[in-house]
Amino acid sequence: MINTTTIGGLTSSRSGAATATPDGARRVAQEFEAMFISEMLSPVFESLDTGGLFGGGQGEKIYRSMMVQEYGKAIAQAGGIGIADTVQSEILRMQENQA
Repeated sequence: MINTTTIGGLTSSRSGAATATPDGARRVAQEFEAMFISEMLSPVFESLDTGGLFGGGQGEKIYRSMMVQEYGKAIAQAGGIGIADTVQSEILRMQENQA
């Protein structure tokens, strides 16, 4: 019996080789794209003035970063900017080369 572990769409066997299903590779690639988009959007939202009656403070900084992360996820799920397609094909290509 071969012991395997599946995490995030990647299956790892006892030998240490990881294999990815096309769906799993897509999910991992989309998560990467969402993170990338969030990092690119972050400076845009940091430069916004939050003054006013209900603006500012540490709470707003925390919720703003969470909002930017959700924007990144939404953009990636809606088709993104094309990074996920490239990352997915690279994951699958690297897997084929291991075999």
